[in-house]
Amino acid sequence: MHEIDDQSNIQSAEKGQTDDGLGQPNSSPANDVVRRRPGDEVATSVDDSSIAQAVSPIATDCSASVDTEPISIPKPEGSGGLDKFKSKRPATIAGVETLLTGLPHHSISEAKDFVRLHPDESKYWSPELCFVNVPIKGQKRDTLHLIDEDIAMRYLPSSRILRFRLALASKPNDIFFLCHVPSRNLDNSWNGTNLDGCEKAKTLWTQVTSRKEEGVESYKIQFARDPDAFPSP
Repeated sequence: MHEIDDQSNIQSAEKGQTDDGLGQPNSSPANDVVRRRPGDEVATSVDDSSIAQAVSPIATDCSASVDTEPISIPKPEGSGGLDKFKSKRPATIAGVETLLTGLPHHSISEAKDFVRLHPDESKYWSPELCFVNVPIKGQKRDTLHLIDEDIAMRYLPSSRILRFRLALASKPNDIFFLCHVPSRNLDNSWNGTNLDGCEKAKTLWTQVTSRKEEGVESYKIQFARDPDAFPSP
């Protein structure tokens, strides 16, 4: 029996283990070294005083670099409040202009306002044209139509044929229309004063009104007191 026990103790000693008598291996520093694996964390104790000594120089440097004086931001030059954002143009689409469609046409006296006629007769005044009033069903007033002079002379009496020129005209604020400019019977006081008003309107804001209520067979021609009373058309 003693020899068998001695042999088992020798075998256990060769394996680096000792029995505590209950069949459990004894814990020893040597055994701890054998069971530790690579990568296992090893707890180390650090003195608190050494941490405080390492942090204190960093805190001193940070506090010294902070500027305690307030920073002032200069105001931009030329700032005019809300004047920069004022609306200056009418509502429109960028890069698009309004195309003039059909314009109304009437005499300068029928405008009942100050009128300007385009000064360039070669481009914006027509030659003498032939017109005739045509009744239209459903309309109270006849509609003025252009007509070929040969056809008009063949089928219509001369009293129904109207002859006059057309000139591009405008009321204040670009209200455009085609103005009837007399070209026949200029010795008539109505036609003569009408033509005179159209000529004046090429350079001045002109208003032409009838004097029939005064018992005078002609037009009264008036000019704007201020030549720049309205913007140029």
